[in-house]
Amino acid sequence: MPLLRRLPAAAVSAAVFATSLVTTGVSASAQAVTPPPDACSTGNAELRYLVLLEPGTAQPEAVNEIAAACGALTVYYPQIAVAVASSSDDDFAERMGTDRAFSAEEALAAQQGPRKDETAAMATTSSNPTEVDETDRTGEQWDMTMIGADRARRINPGSKDVVVGVLDSGVDPNHPDLSAALDRSVSAGCLSGKADPAPTAWEPTTSPHGTHVAGTIAAADDGRGTTGVAPGVRIASVKVVDDQGYILPEYAVCGLMWATTNKMKVTNNSYFVDPWLMTCDRDSEHVVFESVRRAVDYATQHGVLTVAAATNEGADLADPSGRTTDNPAASGKAERRTLDGSCKVLPAGLRGVVAVSAVGRNELKSSYSSYGLGVVDVTAPGGETKPKAYDPSGAKQQENDCVLSTVPGGYDRFCGTSMAAPHVAGVAALIASENPEATSQTITKMLTEEAEPLPCPADYDLDDTGAQDAYCTGYKPYNGFYGHGLVDALAAVTGR
Repeated sequence: MPLLRRLPAAAVSAAVFATSLVTTGVSASAQAVTPPPDACSTGNAELRYLVLLEPGTAQPEAVNEIAAACGALTVYYPQIAVAVASSSDDDFAERMGTDRAFSAEEALAAQQGPRKDETAAMATTSSNPTEVDETDRTGEQWDMTMIGADRARRINPGSKDVVVGVLDSGVDPNHPDLSAALDRSVSAGCLSGKADPAPTAWEPTTSPHGTHVAGTIAAADDGRGTTGVAPGVRIASVKVVDDQGYILPEYAVCGLMWATTNKMKVTNNSYFVDPWLMTCDRDSEHVVFESVRRAVDYATQHGVLTVAAATNEGADLADPSGRTTDNPAASGKAERRTLDGSCKVLPAGLRGVVAVSAVGRNELKSSYSSYGLGVVDVTAPGGETKPKAYDPSGAKQQENDCVLSTVPGGYDRFCGTSMAAPHVAGVAALIASENPEATSQTITKMLTEEAEPLPCPADYDLDDTGAQDAYCTGYKPYNGFYGHGLVDALAAVTGR
């Protein structure tokens, strides 16, 4: 299942996490305006807002400032001075300052596009353990063999002291390959912007995506089904994907802050933050960019490594430029955006995040995988959906070229950078297991130093048209397609 909708659904079992590149087009205004008495409107639909406050702002001040702009505080993260608020007043953002308050809900409503997760209505979200096939399918996991995970787990399967946060659509708590690894006590749902530890808040409701990701990280080594990279670690279900398949910035901020508060060692983020594929650090978009940046920085400073998928647009993330394409469903109601060097995929494009591209069975960059020199840190198996990426005739394409992992009710194969990222999160968890005092920066250094360098391909013409489908820049030890190279689970436990 890819992270974006670019790929054919039939080729990848399902398509998820689409993008529409539009914005509200409001101008920035840094000055907060206090409304006169009884000036707040209550007749409009209530919207949720992400609000930036000055670092050091105490919660009582945040409450008062938001109330003065005709809003109500939902939750405040004083560590990073970011709040989630609600308001039914159309002028709330103007009063706060539109470079301080932003509603992703409102931006998505303006887009009027199709649901982002096209498979949501079809998904089964909970397993009956007695009905899950017990056949050992580890022999089909070419991805684990590629990174040495099948050998690594015999040396060290990972420590129960290490928790990996699966920031995704929820993890099936009843799947027999995941139930022992899933730590319910540190799982939570973030779909209001405020963490809710109730199981109904973090269990999957419409998508198998999070369960698939979780299995790649930590599915049990029990002789049945599949086995993850680090079957000995614990995982937490941190739900940041809503029933429409969107990841609003307040969801991501909540998930990252929850993971940090609960001392998770690694988080896997197989998504990009809506409402745009690339968020620019300017105007009203600054609110989204800065809020997620603060949350990532806080996590990094407190020992949490953020691993993120590079997305499936096949785009050069190091060179954002040009104007975005309007969503055809928006009927002219949304404005186009011009990309520049400030625009990044969140969270993959942020400093301190390990950004992951995808390769297929032949260790060639997957046709859909985005890339970029200085953006991609490492690569991992994500599978391939384009037959001619293997052979111009398509003859060498195999049925199992996508990644096999757990889904509610059993197992399935999905392709995408969404699938590559959890391989890296699993290897990071093995490094953390071997080095319990390691900081997130140290784990990143070990991940990149132990990766197997992959050179830029001499020819990246995947469909035999005579034209290159993407251009790899850099040299073998570090380039735009693969970063520092293919992650190595065996090296993580042997230190070689």
